[in-house]
Order: sequence, then C-alpha cells, then structure tokens
Amino acid sequence: MKTVVIKYNAGNTQSVLYALERIGAAAEVTDDPEQIRAADKVIFPGVGEASSAMQYLKARQLDQVIRELTQPVLGICLGMQLLCSHSEENDTTCIGIFDEQVKAFNNAGNKDFKIPQIGWNTVYDLRTKLFNGIAENSYCYFVHGYYASKGPATIATTDYIQPYSAALHKDNFYGVQFHPEKSAAVGEQILRNFISHI
Repeated sequence: MKTVVIKYNAGNTQSVLYALERIGAAAEVTDDPEQIRAADKVIFPGVGEASSAMQYLKARQLDQVIRELTQPVLGICLGMQLLCSHSEENDTTCIGIFDEQVKAFNNAGNKDFKIPQIGWNTVYDLRTKLFNGIAENSYCYFVHGYYASKGPATIATTDYIQPYSAALHKDNFYGVQFHPEKSAAVGEQILRNFISHI
C-alpha cells in the first residue's frame, strides 16, 4: 500500500513521517500530482497560515488535485482547515470539501483563554472508524488560533472558549484539528485507524 504526504509550504511533514514509522507505515513526501493521485492513502498536513498555503497549492494546481481525490485523505491541523470552505485567516477561500467555516478564536469574554490554544485537550462525541479504540474524552495535542465551526461533517468535538470541530468527515475526506503525530498513543491509534481501517 502506498501512502503519500502532500508537500507544500505549510507542512509539518517530518513529524508525521516519524509518527507513521512508529506504527510501521512508510510514506513518501511529494507535491507531484500523479504520485498523489496514485496513492492508496493521502495525508495533508499543515502548520502555518491559510492564505499563503492556498497560494502555494493553487500555483501548482494541487487544490484541484486534492478536490478530485477518491482515496482516503486525512487533513491535519491547517490541512483540515484548508479542506473547509473559507477561513477568516486573511479572508481565505479554501478547497471547499467541508462546508464548515474556519473562524478566529475570540477570548474577549475570558482572557484566561490564551490564543493560540497550545496544549492538550479532550475530544468527545467520537464517530466513524477514525476513532476506533479511542475512549471518549481522550486527550490530544492542539496548536491553533483558528477553529472549524461545528456542522454536519463534525465527527469529534473539543471545547476551548466554545465547542468546535475537533474532526470532520465527508465521503473519503477526514480532517483532525489536533496533531495525531504529537498526541502519543491516542494519536498513533488514530493514524493506525486511518492507514489500516479506512
């Protein structure tokens, strides 16, 4: 089975590769459209800023390549946000797989909440095979200042300032706001589920 990690200017690719190695899965990092289309599983990672990431993807027509994929795709952090329809981060039109909107955290009502959210938080209302073997309220590691609203595609929820989508699913596309590659045993199980059971 061939797994690829999409290479672009907002990828946290090395930590994702290490996490895949820990579960015995090899992956290739590439921005080549044909290699991406030929893969059995595609991981779309991300750390960075939405508008510059979308510019990079559009310049290489990777946004269109991603839209047309029919195999399982997993977006991580910014990767998940870019699969949504729009991000408030620099008013960015995204790839549009998920209808959910990406919004900026607003802590005006409680300055105890630091932005960006950095650290461990619980995920609950877990659905789909992506969370097989994961207990409700398990802890995952988050680093983000923007969040995807809850909607029809929400398959896991987290609370920080307000409830939001910790994970999304539509057709062959999955997304997680947290970093499974940094979420210890829980994250490894989620990656294993994606690689082996989806």
